[in-house]
Amino acid sequence: MPLEYLGASPKASDNQVRPFSPAVRAGDFIYVSGQVPADAQGEIVVGGIEAQTRQVMENLKSVLALAGATLDDVCKTTVWLQDARDFGAFNRVYMGYFGAAGRPARSTTEARLMVDAKVEIDVVAYKPKA
Repeated sequence: MPLEYLGASPKASDNQVRPFSPAVRAGDFIYVSGQVPADAQGEIVVGGIEAQTRQVMENLKSVLALAGATLDDVCKTTVWLQDARDFGAFNRVYMGYFGAAGRPARSTTEARLMVDAKVEIDVVAYKPKA
């Protein structure tokens, strides 16, 4: 089964290309790289955990769309929070994107992130090729 690399390697605000694919399709599974709250120019959005979580979720939606998938196809998420005290506020925004009928499996941990962000999320989706 050949891998399908989806999307161009992203650039950050320093205009340097990052050495990874936004997503990779392996058969019917789509692996989305960790998304941070960066806008279209590669800048981290200002605001608290709510604003940053919304940006991450919108970024995830955009990357999933490259494979013809949506958040409804997500079966697993991994979340890194810079500060565990943000967990409640993060969850309120997160659940707005994943309704009661579609709660994927999830792991969440507190970690210092590689960029000045409060949250990073990667996902695995299952979407059979048509």
